[in-house]
Amino acid sequence: MLEIEGLKVEVEGREILHGIDLKVDCGQTHVLFGMNGSGKTTLLMTIMGFPRYRVTAGSIRFRGQDLDGLSVDQRARLGIGMMFQRPPTVRGIQLEQMIRLIPGRETQDVQELAEKLNLSEFMRRDINYGFSGGEIKRSELLQLLVQDPNLVLLDEPESGVDMENMQVIGDFIRMLLQKDRRRTREHCGLIITHTGYILDYVEADLGHVICDGLLVCSGNPREMLEDIREHGFEECSRCVK
Repeated sequence: MLEIEGLKVEVEGREILHGIDLKVDCGQTHVLFGMNGSGKTTLLMTIMGFPRYRVTAGSIRFRGQDLDGLSVDQRARLGIGMMFQRPPTVRGIQLEQMIRLIPGRETQDVQELAEKLNLSEFMRRDINYGFSGGEIKRSELLQLLVQDPNLVLLDEPESGVDMENMQVIGDFIRMLLQKDRRRTREHCGLIITHTGYILDYVEADLGHVICDGLLVCSGNPREMLEDIREHGFEECSRCVK
């Protein structure tokens, strides 16, 4: 589904990613661990195609197609969707209007999803204006569920969310990643987590640690999280050296 080879990325003339190799198969969910500033968000933003993130070497292929030169909206149409850690407030555009722009589900399905996500009363409000952290995450999830992307990019979905909202968000992330299916999953996911709390709600197949713009190790996500909690990311830095 997703294949990244030798990826190097610059932001404002400074190289952030120094040669990333990563493969995510259809139906898999991978998690990315790493300190702040290690390159996690840069990787997701680059996959999504934001112009601030300039690819200087390597390639990103999605479902066999090279993404080089494709804009954000073109990548979204191919089946890539993203939940942001800190999405912007959009004044003058209601959440309902945004949802209508996304091709896919029937109006009744959207209304049912909005009710299940406790967002019915927010549909006629400007996007994210005055929303709490949990409400913003649920709004982002609704948009992704309507888009129904094959590749789901989630940047710290547990950030700023209380326990009550986390349960709801976890349930719908599992739905988005088709976790109720065993052999016929068409979606895959790449999730950034700083705390690892998302693993209490969403099962992941493989974990990776990003350190100073490099993928330094991969393995069982829960075992990796235990090591990180015990030793910190400093141990990962020593491994690189």
